[in-house]
Amino acid sequence: MPEAASSPLVSVAVPIPALGLLTYRVPSSLPVPVSGARVVVPLGSRRLTGVVLGEGLPPGADVELRDIIEVLDEVAFVPPDVVALTMWVADYYLAGPGAALAAALPPHGLTGRVHAFKMVRVASITAQGQGALDGLVAPRCTGANDADVPRLGARQRQALLLLAGQPEGLAVPELADRGVPASAVSRLRTMGLVAVRTERVERDPFVGGRHAPSGGAGVASPPPGPTDEQQAAYLILAPLADAGAFRTALLHGVTGSGKTELYLRLAEGVRARGRGVLVLVPEIALTPQVAALFRLRFGQHVAIQHSGLSDGERHDQWHRIRRGDVDVVVGTRSAVFAPLARPGLIIVDEEHDTSYKQEDTPRYNGRDVAVMRGKLADALVVLGSATPSLESFANARAGRYALATMERRVLDRPLADVRIVNMREEMAETTPDVVLSRTLVAGLGQRLQAGEQAVILLNRRGFATSLFCRQCGHTLECPNCSVSLTVHARGRHREDDPGARRGWRARCHYCNYVRAVPTTCPQCAAPYLEHTGFGTERVEAEVRRHFESVRLARVDRDTVRRRGSLVDVLERFARRELDVLVGTQMIAKGHDFPHVTLVGVVSADVGLGLADFRAAERTFQLLTQVAGRSGRGERAGEAIIQTLFPSHYSIRLACAQDYGAFFAKEAAYRLAMRYPPHVAMVNVVVRGRGLDEAMSGAAAIAGRVRDLGTPGFVILGPAPAPLTRLRGEHRVQFFLKGTSRAAMRTALRAALDALPAIARRASVDVDPVSML
Repeated sequence: MPEAASSPLVSVAVPIPALGLLTYRVPSSLPVPVSGARVVVPLGSRRLTGVVLGEGLPPGADVELRDIIEVLDEVAFVPPDVVALTMWVADYYLAGPGAALAAALPPHGLTGRVHAFKMVRVASITAQGQGALDGLVAPRCTGANDADVPRLGARQRQALLLLAGQPEGLAVPELADRGVPASAVSRLRTMGLVAVRTERVERDPFVGGRHAPSGGAGVASPPPGPTDEQQAAYLILAPLADAGAFRTALLHGVTGSGKTELYLRLAEGVRARGRGVLVLVPEIALTPQVAALFRLRFGQHVAIQHSGLSDGERHDQWHRIRRGDVDVVVGTRSAVFAPLARPGLIIVDEEHDTSYKQEDTPRYNGRDVAVMRGKLADALVVLGSATPSLESFANARAGRYALATMERRVLDRPLADVRIVNMREEMAETTPDVVLSRTLVAGLGQRLQAGEQAVILLNRRGFATSLFCRQCGHTLECPNCSVSLTVHARGRHREDDPGARRGWRARCHYCNYVRAVPTTCPQCAAPYLEHTGFGTERVEAEVRRHFESVRLARVDRDTVRRRGSLVDVLERFARRELDVLVGTQMIAKGHDFPHVTLVGVVSADVGLGLADFRAAERTFQLLTQVAGRSGRGERAGEAIIQTLFPSHYSIRLACAQDYGAFFAKEAAYRLAMRYPPHVAMVNVVVRGRGLDEAMSGAAAIAGRVRDLGTPGFVILGPAPAPLTRLRGEHRVQFFLKGTSRAAMRTALRAALDALPAIARRASVDVDPVSML
């Protein structure tokens, strides 16, 4: 077929993990799509939407090419710079190009199920409709005969009366709110009494208060002018932004030092030169606060991108950015792929936060992708944190990053006074199951009596962490995962009330398996079941027990499932409608509540027992960050840290808020143990229906990598993962550890390509932040 042989070929990425680029033929009936355009292609028996990534390579003689079915875009849907970024992500994180591109697109960008929102508006009353209206209002005065007036129902007459005096018309939803259904409008239109037009209306997340400042919005007013340290940091960073060349800088500023105001000043200069600004924050809850500040400074030129928006809102915001209607984008991890034209400044706030790491394919780190985007765009990348990751601070110490430091809070407000409570001594002097120490209860009472606010942190959900039998020792476990079930009281906190306990549930926090809490042991039928450990529900119950009239809200994944609920709680706290927030790490990050003068940390050492070399770093960061929520207003703050290990260096140095000493101690440990930042790591997890299947698969991949004999790294394992069973599958892992990421990725890619059946059961995590 000569015509087919001469048809153009294109490479297409389809959204299937680990699948490489596919070559398709462009039939003569279709235009040749440009790179970045979406196309519909056949794959097996399915039709998929993919993205064209340039010319296709001629296949082998035994390969039969298939034709593209449809070209969806005349011009590139995905901008070239975003295409280049996603291809780097696919290569660096060993993910399929289609999976990387899917992460960069708006919701359903490869399905087309979300479209621009169209609103039908009744534009005006026609001349015939005006005659009918005159007949309704004053038929005798106008001389209209009954035969001249159309027979109208009550809702149709109401619609005409409402439209009188509305030269711009009324939207159909607005008429519906006033009791006029769409069917009545349709009837009037059919009768020729009204004219209707369709308008394109963009869904604006800033409308309705979710992303607008309210009641202070939890944001302290900036000082009238920059502090000396802000100005010094600005003089370091501004010339880098002005240069129009790629550079990365670490902004190390203590909590409350005014990093956000510095971001705003840098953004002003970059925008004045006609370039865009991209701001990343780690949590959805922080987006409204940061977006509101940028919106106040830059008006309508700000867009937001995060998964807390509705699909329609995210769709409209993405297209606003793509059209160039805005030049400032604020969002969470995925916003790093926003189609922002000519970014000149990329800010990663709280750059140390593990929320920047994607848990599913492609397992990218938003911070590191931001650095690469800055390199591709010749932009300044600013990484900001009070507790920088060891990797970022090591890069700054080595001169690879510029470093700007702010060691004092604005207005020279003091850092919180930190006290440690040794819970071993507290248990010995009170009861073994004490949750809130006497020191914390007394401090909380003083703050509540003074009309101030408090935050209490426990980074663990539920009422009790496990349920076990005192007779046989059996622990209630998840049938799908190798973890114990967490007891949830669901608001019924009285343990001595059998009626309340009947509503309790035991839940797995990994697969969401749930069952009723039994009254007897499932193993031996004994009635001696006992709770052990505690979570945020128990802390909430203890606070309410000590202070019955307290206005309290709990913030964890169990209470903020509904879209916008977390923002609602934080705004109520900002408006001082609540006295106390109890929660997990959600409440520890970046929030600025001027009236919080006490932070309590329950079980500060809860993360130290994890099988993860970063456990001490995370504990230090979490404690330092949450202590920084206290005393950010005019009144001095205090933090009370409860721990079983008061002498552990991560807790001791976090209480002293001495990052330099912690970095020196932790970096020495990492060097001795050959852990990042001194080496790079790749974590490979292989799943199987049984442990033997998972182990044999992991051994096959690891053996293939070893057989390649590539220098520059070593292989550790395979061995059962710390979380051996997850969602019904067994898990075995091995690690690659060495100084050459490129060598590790190349060898691992070759092994996976050689073992495609096992590769489908494998997960690859380059630069992992979790070892579980």
